[in-house]
Amino acid sequence: MLYAVIGVLAAALVFCAVKIVLLKKSAREIRSQFAQKLHEDTNTQIDITSADRDMRALAEDINKQLTKLRKEYLKNHQGNVELKNAITNISHDLRTPLTAIYGYLDMIKKTDDKETVRKYLQIIKERAELMKQLTEELFRYSVILTDESLAQTSEVCVNRMLEECLAGFYPALTGRGITPQVDITDKKVIRNVNEGALERVFANIVNNAVKYSGGDLAVSLDERGVVRFTNTASELSQVQVQQLFDRFYTVEVGRNSTGLGLSIARTLVESMGGKIYAQLKEQRLTITIEL
Repeated sequence: MLYAVIGVLAAALVFCAVKIVLLKKSAREIRSQFAQKLHEDTNTQIDITSADRDMRALAEDINKQLTKLRKEYLKNHQGNVELKNAITNISHDLRTPLTAIYGYLDMIKKTDDKETVRKYLQIIKERAELMKQLTEELFRYSVILTDESLAQTSEVCVNRMLEECLAGFYPALTGRGITPQVDITDKKVIRNVNEGALERVFANIVNNAVKYSGGDLAVSLDERGVVRFTNTASELSQVQVQQLFDRFYTVEVGRNSTGLGLSIARTLVESMGGKIYAQLKEQRLTITIEL
């Protein structure tokens, strides 16, 4: 009987010793791979040879945190790239009208002709308005990113908001020769969102159409709360469409803008739990919002 007990204890000790050795091996594997993953730009995950449930759960949890860490790194890296591009773009956009203003002021000093002076002053005013537009757009973007009131929501009738937006832009649209085709469901679409944010989203998208549409605009809202804005965009490519919502991105034809309008729209839509995306088919651009 004693020998049996001793045998069981010996077997248990051997099992524990082997278990400890395997656990230490797994810990070393996790430690070495963790350090490697932190210093390498790789999407591979930590993999251990142990079949121990707890050690594998530990490795899985670490892999989840590594995935989050990589996403944050990529987000910050992309933000730094965008910021550098933004500084370059904004510097160019502000320097161009400012240089023109200085040039026309010098020419005013060299002439006494009132008509010429009046013409130069009008050009200076236009350049100053452009600078004002650029700086205000940047200011609005910075305010939106820090505005805590956007978290306040209420029940909003999407139909009414969309109709009011189109009515407000109607003179600007018709001034560009655009008669919007509107198809809004009769059924009330009610969503719990921030009214000011939704108003800004619609305004930014319609304003974008006013600036860059090829002469048409179709707007629809269905019973599911899906809003679509469609216009001709023959100068856009598929690559450009994928970049429309990027911060500070501007297509070549739209240099009088910081490219923040659609980025602001995306930020606001996503803050309200919705989706926004763009598609290009047969030279027609469709921006879709799912609320």
